[in-house]
Amino acid sequence: MKRTMLKAKIHRARVTETNIDYEGSLSLDKSLMDAAGMMPFEQVQVYNISNGERFSTYLIKGDRESGEVGVNGAAAHKAKVGDELIIVSFVLLEEDELDFFMPKILILDENNKVKEVK
Repeated sequence: MKRTMLKAKIHRARVTETNIDYEGSLSLDKSLMDAAGMMPFEQVQVYNISNGERFSTYLIKGDRESGEVGVNGAAAHKAKVGDELIIVSFVLLEEDELDFFMPKILILDENNKVKEVK
């Protein structure tokens, strides 16, 4: 039996831009993706701390070390610049993998730089 487990979480990412005319997705600073072990085109769930909105989308690579967190397409209705987000990805694990797996959790500062890794 497989279980869906938290793979990675980026906590308190601040939205730096929104673009309703883009086809969709969440653009994210590539250095944050790397630190969290996330990949371009990976599915993520996004929870807006500022207004309670939730949506799923996929990641696209933003400029490295830019602090970019861009909410694009229809999801741009669910966030505005300055909103704080939780971005999470999940993984399917076999029962025998559970004891050895730990998710990566990043806590960001107000400039979208990693403040703490748990």
